[in-house]
Amino acid sequence: ERGTHRLVRQSPFKKDATRQTSFAAVDVMPLLDEDAADAVVINSADLEVTTMRSSGAGGQNVNKVESAVRVKHVPTGIVVRCEDERSQNMNRSIAMTRLKAKLVAVAEEQRAADVAAIRGDAVKAEWGQQIRNYVMHPYKLVKDVRTGVETSDVDGVMGGRLDDFMTEFLRFKQVREAEEAAAISGGGV
Repeated sequence: ERGTHRLVRQSPFKKDATRQTSFAAVDVMPLLDEDAADAVVINSADLEVTTMRSSGAGGQNVNKVESAVRVKHVPTGIVVRCEDERSQNMNRSIAMTRLKAKLVAVAEEQRAADVAAIRGDAVKAEWGQQIRNYVMHPYKLVKDVRTGVETSDVDGVMGGRLDDFMTEFLRFKQVREAEEAAAISGGGV
């Protein structure tokens, strides 16, 4: 599911109800429970922690108390910001859990490939980059651009029914890897 997704729908914000196209860049990372988060050890000297005022509506607390927290892991450059709670300590705890989750994800990816390959996977959220299209108006269709799988059950897909897409992508990936391996072995002879 990592990549760019395109959504076409009838705009709820325009009075003439015209078609609107939106793009979303999706990244997948693990949710860590407390035990897994505690297993990750981060040297406090490697962190830059800054506090700021939370944004948005919030009553008397906003613009007076610096409850939002931004944590940067200096060696990797990973930045996490949290302003979910009214308490700075709660936000710091949540930010640290999120940072640990990102560090675990990076460590897992580094086992599979070097850091340059990881950064090379990033794609822009724009035309021609999408992996899946979700058309909600004037007709209903979800189509995976990579595999060609499509369905008219947009609500089901938006609700989490992705099994057909995932199964076909795994087949697609397996075929692609076999073709690449054949090309490498055939090219070396």
